[in-house]
Amino acid sequence: MLEFPYSICDFYTLITEDYFYVDRTNHIRLIEKAGKQLLFLRPRRFGKTLLLSMLENYYDVAKADEFERLFGHLAIGQNPTPKHNQYLVMTWDFSVVSSHGEIEQVHQALHEHLNNAISNFATRYQDLLPYSISINSHNAISSFESALTAIGQSEYRLYLLIDEYDNIRGKCFCGAKTFSSDANEMMMGSQEMSKSRYDTLLSGEGLLKTVFKTVKSASAGRGLDRVFISGISPIVLSDITSGYNVAEDIYLLNEFNELCGFRETEVASVLTQVIKDCDLPPEKANDALTIMHTFYNGYCFSDRTDELIYNPTLTLYFLKFFQRDCQYPRRMLDGNLGMDKEKITYISRLPGGEEVIMNALQEKPPLAVWERANRFGVEDMLYATKDTTFMVSLLYYFGVLTLASKSEIGELVLKIPNLVVRKLYVERIRDMFLPVLADQKESQQAAKTLYQTGDMQPLCKFLERSYFKVFDNRDYSWADELTIKTVFLTVLFNESLYIMDSERELDRGNHKGLPLPADLVMIVRPQMRRYPLKDILIECQYLNLSAAKLTGKKAKQLDIEKLKALPAVQDKLAESKNQLDKYRLVLESKYGNLLRLRTYSVVAVGFDRLVVKSED
Repeated sequence: MLEFPYSICDFYTLITEDYFYVDRTNHIRLIEKAGKQLLFLRPRRFGKTLLLSMLENYYDVAKADEFERLFGHLAIGQNPTPKHNQYLVMTWDFSVVSSHGEIEQVHQALHEHLNNAISNFATRYQDLLPYSISINSHNAISSFESALTAIGQSEYRLYLLIDEYDNIRGKCFCGAKTFSSDANEMMMGSQEMSKSRYDTLLSGEGLLKTVFKTVKSASAGRGLDRVFISGISPIVLSDITSGYNVAEDIYLLNEFNELCGFRETEVASVLTQVIKDCDLPPEKANDALTIMHTFYNGYCFSDRTDELIYNPTLTLYFLKFFQRDCQYPRRMLDGNLGMDKEKITYISRLPGGEEVIMNALQEKPPLAVWERANRFGVEDMLYATKDTTFMVSLLYYFGVLTLASKSEIGELVLKIPNLVVRKLYVERIRDMFLPVLADQKESQQAAKTLYQTGDMQPLCKFLERSYFKVFDNRDYSWADELTIKTVFLTVLFNESLYIMDSERELDRGNHKGLPLPADLVMIVRPQMRRYPLKDILIECQYLNLSAAKLTGKKAKQLDIEKLKALPAVQDKLAESKNQLDKYRLVLESKYGNLLRLRTYSVVAVGFDRLVVKSED
């Protein structure tokens, strides 16, 4: 039975304790050819630390005797490069550096981490170095210089691995108020970062900048041969560039698109084994792959490939649960990734950010930029104007948007990668429009009624009374049926019960010639079909008040049957029914007798009334 290494990021442990491992060692040769000082970015929990651990074990001269054990059965072991086990390896992990307290404590925290890393290095390689390394407890730069001197007098060279370079954590004090100062997190705070603390870390001759200047200097014939840096985003890069302007970006290159992450063929292969271990029918592997594709696939980091990859952490979360219980997890989003919602919240609070978040969810018009921003200074994050390119690029680096295609004029089109990330957008928009907890509870109860009985009236009454009034206070010149779809999606989204908004999944089938799918498709998840839940298909239409020849006041007063009988409303209902009838055929062809389908034509008359016509 396979052992899935969820949350284990130590390559040595994975291999020696026989955990499941998707072989990425064939990329080592490509990494060597790419350059000597490299920067590689990927979203949180995307396998970056394991990647660095793989490199450490491959190049470490102290593990030469274990090369066959660690790599003999892997791709690189069949044809290793001459550089394997030829380096002294030092690792700095900035994710563990705290910057709590006063400025002097910020300095000391970084010095202590670097000194600990250098001290461990000295102990590990003491038999290979001509003399001992001197550790200066107050000045890690001095300690590093001492290590370089010792290395320079040896027959070896240094390979420096820097993990999460942009992830120094802590708090910045602005008067009595504090907020997270992780370079990737601090911009989500509601207060400004203190200028002195910013300068201490990054600008001018700040500490981090000095560290990277020293690294650059060390690579000029002073014992440092290679550097590999990982991170989440290019935040901080512009602040340290003048001190360290030699790193080559490889994170957008085609050959490294799948360096972290799983291919669909790899997921399919391991699912076959899990299905066998669970003694389930072989065809269940295809069902499980469909679920995983919908919820976890969809990431693309290079605009020169169409290959989509799976989030590795979410994939291992699912596989470990599935193997243990022989059924899918009820909650498809691993709680460890839930904090990515904060990034969406940050963007939504910027001028124009709310529309970016809405457009991302609606995908019409698509989010498109000419180029992804590749440098974000912390000062820019705090003080500069944030345009669409800035917002979209940041969401891309955080993994809540991904590359989709190119527009007709060559723009990069970005989209939400999959259903678990879509959930984060839905929750943010729901929080924006329904900030009151009582309203959220009422909407949940109305949604529950629809799931169980197919009755949409309680939900429509709630939306008219509570949700639509939000739009009275906003100037949504772009409001149309997509906005109505978003309203329904935010109150009906339930990943535990349904595969939601699954038009892209259905488009993978043989129905390319049919009209575009309905606005909202809710298919009961396989393991939930034992409950009396309805499959739901909703087509939304928007009718502005002038086209209906009504005022808002008149629309609210008009009897629902009279409202439904208006010619303009009837035309919209007929248009909607025509779409639903055609799309019903697609669903029945795909799911057959499993469906308990209810279809709904929904016409919003302004943001005042909802007219619904339903069919079994």
